[in-house]
Amino acid sequence: MLKNNLKIAWRNVLKSKGIFFINIVGLALGIASCLIIMLFVVDELRYDKFNKKADQIVRVIFKLKTANEESKEAVVMAPVAQTLIQDYPEVIDATRMRRIGASKITSKNESFRNDKFAYVDSNFFEVFTLPIIKGDSNSPLEKPYTIVITQEIANKYFGSLNVIGQTLYLEEQLQPFTITGIIDEIPQNSHFHFDLFASMEGYQPAKGTSWVNSDFYTYLVLKEGSDYKQLQAKLPNTLKKYMGPQLFDALGVSFEEFTKENELGLILQPLTDIHLNSDVSTASTLEEGGDIKYIYIFSMVALFMLLIACINFINLSTASSSKRAKEVGIRKVLGSNRYQLVYQFLSESFIAIVLAMILAFVLVLIGLPFFNELSGKELLIGYLLKPSILALLFGLILLISFLAGAYPAFFLSSFKPIAALKSRFSGSGKSKSIRSGLVVFQFVISAGLILSTLIVSQQINYIQSKDLGYNKEQLLVLRDSYHLGNNKSAFKNEIEKDSRVANVTQSSFVPAGASDINMSGIFIGEEFKRRMYIYNIDDTYIPTMGMELISGRNFSKEFGTEATNVIINESAAKVLGFEKNSSIGKTFIRDTNSGGENLTIIGVIKDFHFESLHQAIEPLIMMNRPYGGLILRANVSDMSGLIKDINVLWNNFNSNETFGYTLLDESYNQTYLTEQKMGSVLSIFALLTIFVACLGLFGLVTFTAEQRFKEIGIRKVLGSTVPQIVTMLSKDFLKLVCVSFILAFPLGYYLMNNWLQDFAYRIQIQWWVFVLAGIITICIAFITIGWKSFSAATMNPVKALRSE
Repeated sequence: MLKNNLKIAWRNVLKSKGIFFINIVGLALGIASCLIIMLFVVDELRYDKFNKKADQIVRVIFKLKTANEESKEAVVMAPVAQTLIQDYPEVIDATRMRRIGASKITSKNESFRNDKFAYVDSNFFEVFTLPIIKGDSNSPLEKPYTIVITQEIANKYFGSLNVIGQTLYLEEQLQPFTITGIIDEIPQNSHFHFDLFASMEGYQPAKGTSWVNSDFYTYLVLKEGSDYKQLQAKLPNTLKKYMGPQLFDALGVSFEEFTKENELGLILQPLTDIHLNSDVSTASTLEEGGDIKYIYIFSMVALFMLLIACINFINLSTASSSKRAKEVGIRKVLGSNRYQLVYQFLSESFIAIVLAMILAFVLVLIGLPFFNELSGKELLIGYLLKPSILALLFGLILLISFLAGAYPAFFLSSFKPIAALKSRFSGSGKSKSIRSGLVVFQFVISAGLILSTLIVSQQINYIQSKDLGYNKEQLLVLRDSYHLGNNKSAFKNEIEKDSRVANVTQSSFVPAGASDINMSGIFIGEEFKRRMYIYNIDDTYIPTMGMELISGRNFSKEFGTEATNVIINESAAKVLGFEKNSSIGKTFIRDTNSGGENLTIIGVIKDFHFESLHQAIEPLIMMNRPYGGLILRANVSDMSGLIKDINVLWNNFNSNETFGYTLLDESYNQTYLTEQKMGSVLSIFALLTIFVACLGLFGLVTFTAEQRFKEIGIRKVLGSTVPQIVTMLSKDFLKLVCVSFILAFPLGYYLMNNWLQDFAYRIQIQWWVFVLAGIITICIAFITIGWKSFSAATMNPVKALRSE
């Protein structure tokens, strides 16, 4: 029986190679796309779950909301961890982390810089599952000046893993750090990645008692079964008890008075929510996270791709049914019952889907490296070979076999022998309605994806072309030039002599990419306004960056050091209650560790974007206290030649420091790399979805042409032209495509408008985008329909009329 079914199936493949090929390719594309998206979604959802205590760990977040400021920061005060352990029995452990910038590390006679350096508490490796593969696995950081490094660092700088007991010198630290442990590389799906973990025991800021300065990433381990929300509800009492007195000393108001009009609090965030559900300020994040909205979007795309692929199989199988009508009639006359026919067609469906699954795995194997490069992931096909996943895929094969094969199987087996032998059958009104509904469904998805792709592309183009308030082109950032020490001024002077350099400024504050961050509380009299960002710059910063002064003047050497004079942006003037043109000469107080500092406004600068366009422009104060690296503006297009010559100049100073640079426009684009990658991924899957949907439409046109092939022949004999026949076959389908817009465009608008809300500065969705999406969809549909319609219209009418 099985052998006979396979033989019949093979013969039918040979008879309809084209339809079979389209069937297999359509299914394979749908399954392959679904598998790749599944790998992506699973990887995103598994962030930080490699930790054994992942379900018990929460991160502490600091929240502040005043009339002029609203922020959430991932760093909190130094005493928070130990205080919560002492005061709340449900907190069974806590650990802290403090990241350090690009530190110079010396090993024997070699030096290197690494920006993945962090101080951590001694119990860090008890909280996070990062096994020690060599060295002290129990308490590697219990003593001061001990350090744990990754296997990569050990091999890179020591050439082996036999480094336990060796020492590393950290810049500006007199005492060396002893290596006490080596860990394997931190998993890719972790929300932090460091190479060196130094003990917090000898780090003096970790012993601080301030409840108003936030510098430490703090994680709590709760008792199993504890509800973090219940603990969070108790934390206002902790702030009142410990922060209250210090808040009074700093602001002159009690905790109760301050919180009457303002919000102040500690929030707990589950570890497994950090990657996809964080809304903390980007300045305080350890690494750029993902976005749960992309998970929803791509999960829907995967589901729809799979559904459309199944729909295509149904349509194409039904479309070719007329060719097998006589076969069904003969088999019924010879005694085959309906069960045998159903079994035959379901078997063929199962075989086709198994072949499609095999082809899908081949496509995943080929496409996964390209997807990884596009998305920045490191997904492996090996995950699909796990027994549990293979069992799931086998169940998927059975499910798709039934969903995709059931309708044609029962449809074909229901033909009456006489009608089948005479080819007198047609789809019922109900069947036609189902097929029409499937077309609408397919093009709801296709039109929606086209619309979404256009809007995402518009927003990315808007980001790249928006007036930022400064000129990001031709700016070269030399962040590490301060490593030259006493030679820094000489290096700067030599660069200024180069005719290809228009301006040079010294500052560690850059409006895109890596930058120093500094904030201070601002008062007018005794009234606290809000915290504001501080930029430390020199007198050439504003012209070098191409910024615009709208009132007052720039810093100038003619006025001396100007240490207490400041330039503010428009947003700061608004918060301080000053008019732009009347701000000059006004004063305010900046809170410092040693008390208040009186500052005088000498200029107001036009607002410029120094954070992501996801955030609104914040108030900013510029002070004439430059430090750090250099930023230069070139006046030639040959940046590579200029960079090469500056590198030679750098090496002439024999600093033993590696020359490094960034181009500001590239740093800016890097800020929106996630949006660009996701936009590209969405475009690719949109094209694949549209292609698979077109295969389905091709199937329906084929079905219609097969049903009406005698009618087409008669019409041609009676004088109908090819355009008339193409129009006859196309118009009903194009109507269905147009009907799909009624559902696709409102749904697409809702989803994309929701996505755009993540940007403080965004495009407005215009009416013409819907028109363009509709035109593109109709053109794609018409090309698909017209191809098969033209083939049917140009067929020799004799072939259609020679048998009756």
